[in-house]
Amino acid sequence: MSEIEFLHFQSLKKAVQEKYLETHSPSYSDISKWKGIDIIYFQEDLRQKAKGNISEKTFYTYFKNNSQEKIPRIDMLNILTIYIGYNSWSEFKKKNPIEIELEEKAEIPQTTEEKRHQTLDNTPTEPAVDLEKTTEKESEKTQISIDNQAFDEINQNIDLDNTKPSFLRRYLWLGISVFLFATVLILVFYDNLFYKKYTYAFTDADRNSSIKGELDVKIIRQNESPILFKVKPNSPFVYETKSKSLKMVISSPFYRTDTVTRDLKSAPESENIELKPNDYAIQLFYYSKSIKDFKKKTDQLNRLISDKALIYQVVDSDIYGIETLDKQKYISLVTLPTTSLENLEVIDSQMENGKIVMIKFKITEDEKIK
Repeated sequence: MSEIEFLHFQSLKKAVQEKYLETHSPSYSDISKWKGIDIIYFQEDLRQKAKGNISEKTFYTYFKNNSQEKIPRIDMLNILTIYIGYNSWSEFKKKNPIEIELEEKAEIPQTTEEKRHQTLDNTPTEPAVDLEKTTEKESEKTQISIDNQAFDEINQNIDLDNTKPSFLRRYLWLGISVFLFATVLILVFYDNLFYKKYTYAFTDADRNSSIKGELDVKIIRQNESPILFKVKPNSPFVYETKSKSLKMVISSPFYRTDTVTRDLKSAPESENIELKPNDYAIQLFYYSKSIKDFKKKTDQLNRLISDKALIYQVVDSDIYGIETLDKQKYISLVTLPTTSLENLEVIDSQMENGKIVMIKFKITEDEKIK
């Protein structure tokens, strides 16, 4: 940015100030002193007359405190020039030229005679040569040269004597540095050195196929709270630990809960675990969601679900978290042909004496805002 650009902007600010004062009475006539409500009223006037706006941050940067002599972006400059009646920033600059006075210093030429006298005055004069003093100085130089040569030889001998200790000191420090660096690395990565990775794949025991639903794997640690992991469909469970034993509880809405214990001292790093299907839970899901025959669905659900079953619907709400239903209300819900049934998801179920005694489900929605 040139100095002329900044001077143009100062002129623009003054014009903007005068334009606003024609129809408004701010707290101060000086635009650099405007604040609060004055800036808000100015922004509103700018929006109405120039169909544009500048932020409060821009106003404070360029109108109130511009000690660094900066100017706004070209779009901001165009808005301000439109506000005072011009089409653009370029037009404003063309119609409001800035005059800068340049002070030129005139140089008085020197005459040839003056230059000649000046040259003669600046020419150094050579002193007379004293032969006796010159001889004495040469003899002194010769003696100093011999003394300097002897001094250099002494210094060389001293340097040779000091080379060996300096060499040993350098390698000693290098060895200490390497040792300290290795110690720090061991301290930082100590735990990682003893961690071991174990991979567990889960299959359906009846069908000998991978589990197509989501699994919950809960790691049980002694004197610690359990850690829950979510395993995606058709994916293995990978666990890293430095412990010598492992206990995990595997659960799913459609498979029986299984507790697996392993002695990791001799356990393989990769293993396949079979899970037994929960036939009643699968039937519940099938009859609740899949069958279209109303009468058949009602009969099968009446047979599967106990009359005293506890049925919970998990609701995505900040006020209501869970709602309870009885057996008949649940059957009515899943037998009505609604689009909500497509999003029904059985979270958990429990069985006693061949009957389902607990059902927990939810109805997910694709969009919360329609």
